[in-house]
Amino acid sequence: MKFTILERWQRSLKELLSGQEWIKEVFEWLITVGITILVVVVVLHILHRIFRKILHSGDKLYIRFVEQTLRTAIILLAVFSVFMSSDFTEPFGRVLFQGTAIIGAIAGLAAQPVISDLICGFMLSASKPFDLGDRVELEDGTAGIIKDITIRHVVIRTIDTMDVIIPNSKLNSMRILNTSHHTKIRSVHFRFSVAYDCDVEQAMQVIGKAVEESPYSVKGFPTEDGEKYGPVYFIAYEESSLTMATTVYYEPTSPTEVVKSDINCRVKKALSENGIEIPYPYLNVLMQKDISS
Repeated sequence: MKFTILERWQRSLKELLSGQEWIKEVFEWLITVGITILVVVVVLHILHRIFRKILHSGDKLYIRFVEQTLRTAIILLAVFSVFMSSDFTEPFGRVLFQGTAIIGAIAGLAAQPVISDLICGFMLSASKPFDLGDRVELEDGTAGIIKDITIRHVVIRTIDTMDVIIPNSKLNSMRILNTSHHTKIRSVHFRFSVAYDCDVEQAMQVIGKAVEESPYSVKGFPTEDGEKYGPVYFIAYEESSLTMATTVYYEPTSPTEVVKSDINCRVKKALSENGIEIPYPYLNVLMQKDISS
């Protein structure tokens, strides 16, 4: 009895499909979509594992950009093949990917920012003004670690794990200060103000010693005798103070904000203990007496 009911159900389904060809085409297209999605997921997973191993060999920025470009190309190719795989969806696919002159013009106009970001992303990955893991400071004040690059944007990780997403075309035209360009260590520049009547040589020694005593600073200034800590310079006469400057080198594993806080605290304490004044900025105001009164 069960077998008879199953046979009747199969016969009814065949009669339904034979009378409705479009339903059969939809089923076949859905099967194609499922197989394509499975293949794309497997290919992207294998691609990610391959590029993850290649990233350890160097040129991380370029390799990451190539990976993102290939991922996008594979997805677009899969979508195109799905639409063109059936007579049911082929007309829509032709309109979507080929289109008329008007549709092509509109699509080309809308795609200009994408194309610009893609080209600028290639230029950034080829010229390498920075690499993944480098610390950069942009002209708009944004500072952080380069975490990722895609065909559209660069991801910069700032303080407290906040990410700044910047389009490739915008970043390509910015002035970039890279504090770890082609080096294994990072650096940050410090400026300290001291009073006019202080002993300049003493102030330079006190600041240098405070930097060396920091657990975060490392040797990174090359000399004939080997690497040393960054020297302290007397670089400017300001309106109410003298300006000392130095560059502090530190390991990439140390957060930049932590390094800045530690160095600033140590230098302030060292200057106070040695009687070296840190002057307040001041402004001279001249009062003219009103003669008419």
